[in-house]
Amino acid sequence: MSEQLKFIVQELNKEPFNKSYNLISFDSLEPLQLLQVLNDVLGHIDPKQAMDIREETPDMTAIRIFGCLRVLKYKPPTDDVSTFRTGLVQGDKPIVYHILEWMLKNIPGLQKRAYLAKYLVKVEVPAEIKQEEQVVDLYQQYEELIENFKELHKQAENLKNSGYNTAEIRKDISNMEDEKEQLIKRVERLKRKVEQHPNANTMMNVAKNLRLERDKEKKLAEQRQEQLTLIQHSDQRIKRLQQQLHDTRQASVGATPEGLLQRLEEESRANSYIVKERLPKDIESKKKTVADLQKVVAEPAMGQADLEVLQNQIQDLNTEINQLVEKRMRSGEPMDDKLSLFRQQAAIIAHKKENAAESLREARDEYSRLMNEVDEKRELAKQASGGGEVLKGDEFKRYVNKLRSKSTIYKKKRSELAELKAEVGVLSRTEEILRMRDENIDQQLSALESKHGVGGYRQTQEHLEKVSSKKSNLDHTKGQTLEEISDMVKVLNKSIAEKKGALAPIIKELRPLRQQAQEITIEYNEKKQAYDTASAGLESNMAKLEQEVRGLHEECTQEESRYHYLHCMMGIMKQQEKRVHDEMKSYTSHDMSARKKNYREQYVRKIQEQENLAKGLREQQKGVRENQQGALQQMKMWRDIERLMDCKRMCLERQLGRGGQGGMGYNYMEAPPAVLEDDRLVL
Repeated sequence: MSEQLKFIVQELNKEPFNKSYNLISFDSLEPLQLLQVLNDVLGHIDPKQAMDIREETPDMTAIRIFGCLRVLKYKPPTDDVSTFRTGLVQGDKPIVYHILEWMLKNIPGLQKRAYLAKYLVKVEVPAEIKQEEQVVDLYQQYEELIENFKELHKQAENLKNSGYNTAEIRKDISNMEDEKEQLIKRVERLKRKVEQHPNANTMMNVAKNLRLERDKEKKLAEQRQEQLTLIQHSDQRIKRLQQQLHDTRQASVGATPEGLLQRLEEESRANSYIVKERLPKDIESKKKTVADLQKVVAEPAMGQADLEVLQNQIQDLNTEINQLVEKRMRSGEPMDDKLSLFRQQAAIIAHKKENAAESLREARDEYSRLMNEVDEKRELAKQASGGGEVLKGDEFKRYVNKLRSKSTIYKKKRSELAELKAEVGVLSRTEEILRMRDENIDQQLSALESKHGVGGYRQTQEHLEKVSSKKSNLDHTKGQTLEEISDMVKVLNKSIAEKKGALAPIIKELRPLRQQAQEITIEYNEKKQAYDTASAGLESNMAKLEQEVRGLHEECTQEESRYHYLHCMMGIMKQQEKRVHDEMKSYTSHDMSARKKNYREQYVRKIQEQENLAKGLREQQKGVRENQQGALQQMKMWRDIERLMDCKRMCLERQLGRGGQGGMGYNYMEAPPAVLEDDRLVL
């Protein structure tokens, strides 16, 4: 219980509950508060359950929680359902703790189950309402929608588990959008090129027909593949049926009509025995048991006296039976002895027949159970294989070997595909670089063509090349269209020849220019490489010089600070030197006033004054030490006199204040005794 409680408190203190409980505070919760915590956890699993249980009645809360636990497939720890329900309604701690522990351990799975239950738990419609046709149709549509939801959910889960990442998908989408934009630009450029052609509409129609035929060819190829797959499945089914026929023939080898008839007769006799003898006995025994049970139910409650009467009757009947057996044994008839032997043998045979019939019935039940399991397994296998037949025996082994070989081929192809993907990535990057270079070259060539007055020459050449490639494809795929477009091709060839003749001198002029451009490009690359080398060297030298300049700046700053320090020290030394010169002048001067102002005379005079002062203080201290005792006694005497005077004054005041009260006088001895203190601070 402590580990369970500790786990629950730890989970409730985490996100998203943030309850801040400890073991003592959680264990001291009231039943209503404990049910509220349980409801909060259910609300996190299923948002529909999030509410305050004080806003609804206890019966409604119990029904709602029971329904939610039933949907979540919770199994109570005890088999007594009534005890579990009562404990849950009352907020019993062991029951609520077990539910909390189970839910907190399985929150993700329970959230998924609660989400699916919202769509998969069917609405129960009463039978009297289902009799209406509209309701039946709507309920069928409802069930179909549930099945569709199951399929879509499976597909979604497969997609989630297929390894695709949202970042990769977004990247693919952005790449596809870029490719789409490029294709749109390319299509627009091609449209502009095609519109300049005189037979653009005819060529567009031909290209459209070609695309339609190719689509039709692709569909036919897919249909052919499907038909081949169906033929393969049919061949496999024929092989299985042939194998079954072969097994049946093998089983029937050596079988004769007499043997089959004998087997059928034995089976018939066994079935007739079971039907005529065994089943009536079983039915009679069941009826007797039911009658006895009904009789027991109908009888009133029996007491101890009734039980004693029945026991006495049983004893009397046993005694009578024993007497009859003894009487029969005393008679000793030989015929009865012979019959008893046959009776025993008949009883033994009947017992054996009953055991054999029981064994046969158990074997048939086991056989029917196994056949049902086999049918279920076959059905599951059919569903897993997409509706195909289930393989058996050697055919299954051949199928497994075939799958292994295909798996090896698949792994090899997958590795090749990974290599091809990597190569495709490199090639796509190369293609992109080349395309950018091609665009730059196209712009340069367009500028040259417009400069020489032959704008659109390359577009015309590309168009002609594409027309010729389309022509070869059309010749290969559709031979009949050659006759229809032969005239157009002749016209195009003629126009091509004319264009080539017109552009021949320009092409001759362009060739040396191209060679010159290549030489200039090579020279530019060399110059650029030399420039980069020189720039790198200069940058390194500049870095070194900057470092040296930085060091010199720091050294200059230090020297400046040292210069200012020395300059200040020189000023101080000059002042001291000046004072020394002044002192020397005062010594050599004959003026007494100047001599009095020198430092030596001043310091000597001050020292003499301080010595005289110290001497006077020492004499005063000596006099104080000598007169201390007398001064202390004198001070004590004065204090005693002062206290005596205060006491007399107080006595006089009290006599004057109490004079009219019977002439009672006041004894000054009642005054508190004086306390004399030593004053050590008297000088």
